Amino acid sequence: MRKIIIFGTIGVILCYFTIISIGKAFRSDWQLPSASDGDQAQYRLVLITQELDTPFWEKVGKGALQQAEAEGANLKIWGSYGNNQEDFLRQVEIAIQSKVDGIIVQGLDTDIFKELTKIKAAFYGIPVITVANDVPMEESLRRTYVGSDQVLAGEMIARQLLSDMGEEGTVILMGDSHQKYYQEQRIDGIYQVLKDYPNVQAVYVDTPTTREEVFQATRDLLNRMPEADAFIAVNANIAGAMIQEIRSRSQVAPYYIYTFDDGTESITLYEQGVLDGMIEQSPEQMGRMSVEKIVRWLQREEVPLDADGYFTDIRMLKAMDAHE
Repeated sequence: MRKIIIFGTIGVILCYFTIISIGKAFRSDWQLPSASDGDQAQYRLVLITQELDTPFWEKVGKGALQQAEAEGANLKIWGSYGNNQEDFLRQVEIAIQSKVDGIIVQGLDTDIFKELTKIKAAFYGIPVITVANDVPMEESLRRTYVGSDQVLAGEMIARQLLSDMGEEGTVILMGDSHQKYYQEQRIDGIYQVLKDYPNVQAVYVDTPTTREEVFQATRDLLNRMPEADAFIAVNANIAGAMIQEIRSRSQVAPYYIYTFDDGTESITLYEQGVLDGMIEQSPEQMGRMSVEKIVRWLQREEVPLDADGYFTDIRMLKAMDAHE
């Protein structure tokens, strides 16, 4: 009997703290979209990103808000700063538990993220669309993807490299040490083109994401591969630190340097003329189209959505374009 009382007491205490924790989560700064009624927005949508207050994601949010207003939907933008995955995943889970009508989210290629979308969101019947960064459909059960064709983007950078450098040389690809699906796609595109040029040696290097670690990784590469002719920052967020370290060792001019516009410093680096090329994407178009597609699905006007995704516009910006 004493054991039963003790275990019963422990159970009550655990339930109490669970309720308190849930209450704190829902009293956080993330304001849930208002429940629908006759006078309010028809659908409650949430856009969730890991990179709040970056130029790229501000544009995604701007496009999404514009389209939500046009659709009569209620859209809230949540996010974390500095790629805080724990905070990001917690917000995805809260959105699911609040039973919003739809979730538009920056794809994260981790088991926890895919479990949330494949099991929990599916259990509540909440459609999930990935935007800008995709995850494999079969592993996540996301409804569709809206964003750049990352394989094509990689091919475009590789072709620009060949145009600038010629058909022989050594190029270093620097990506996330936890290589993400969209980065894998970019690398696939680069290799698709370079495989036909046997005199071009492409070397991929995993790079930690903290600034000091990028400095060290770039320093080590310059020591080990002094013959390198070009650098491609597949993870655009490391481009600034990579270039800073190159500058501290030598002039940037001898190297061909390329990246993508979704990094925190990409636009500034391009405008400074230290990039030989940059892939420009269409973040506002991504935001608008992702809201449009999720509303079309909710209204049963477009069911199913294209599992392969909806690609937005991209173009190659060359160094000379920045000063025209």
